[in-house]
Amino acid sequence: MTTTLSKTEKPAKAMTFIPQNLYRYFWDVNPQTLAKKHKKQIIARLLDYGDTEAIGWCKEQFSEKEITECLKTSRGLSKKSANFWAIIFDIPKNQVLCLQPSFREIHRKLWNY
Repeated sequence: MTTTLSKTEKPAKAMTFIPQNLYRYFWDVNPQTLAKKHKKQIIARLLDYGDTEAIGWCKEQFSEKEITECLKTSRGLSKKSANFWAIIFDIPKNQVLCLQPSFREIHRKLWNY
């Protein structure tokens, strides 16, 4: 069964994946263009900067496995956020990339602030 639109009907506007109240966390990109395929960037940004509402939305959209995998492999998380979420998700700190001494040393050489 196929449906066709009459000349007066317009197709429904595409829904954006990120709710408008979370746009403030994506200041460097157009949040309307983010899709679920950008999950690693979305999760990392919300883990690093999000409030309880943002984290709640993140947990609704992504599985715990997806969130913990992002936490383990993300290079952009702050040390403070990575430590916090490693404790929350009970992940050993030696499994979190951005908490590794070798990674922190490279980061310090590039940006010593």
